[in-house]
This record gives sequence, structure tokens and C-alpha cells, in this order.
Amino acid sequence: MTADERQTDRRLERAILELLERRAPTSTICPSDAARAVYGGDDDGWRALMEPARRAARRLVTSGEVEITQGGRRVEPAEARGPIRIRRAR
Repeated sequence: MTADERQTDRRLERAILELLERRAPTSTICPSDAARAVYGGDDDGWRALMEPARRAARRLVTSGEVEITQGGRRVEPAEARGPIRIRRAR
């Protein structure tokens, strides 16, 4: 992993936590919200950050800061298939 990739990973983790901090305690965000926040451009280049954003969410689950949900229920990151949401750990 390059230094730039590590920096992007950290920025995505911070973006997830900052976005959740600005919302109600029970609110969720989509990984795309973090990808868009980090990308900052006007085009759809944020899409390249979707998988890195999902990985950032998984790291934050491991550290106990967030949970990944599907259909409103917490799921283990390894079991998540398809669209996910991220919320503060409860």
C-alpha cells in the first residue's frame, strides 16, 4: 500500500466519523457519503473510493467505533452483501 493510499484510508475513516457526528445518534450514512466527502470533485470520480470507504467502515467496526447495517439490522462486515449503511456503535 502506498503512502497516498494510506492517507486516503485515514481520510475516509475520519469522514465517516465526522459525518456520523453531525447526525442524530441513531442515523446512518452510506459509504458513498464518505467517498464523496473525500473526493471533493464535481464528477463521479468518488465512485473509485467506494470500496476503500467500505474497507474504512470495516476497520472502524473492528475498532468498535461503528456498526455496519443492512435492512436496519447490524451485520458482521464479512457477511454483508450488497448495499450497506454505517452507524455509530451502540
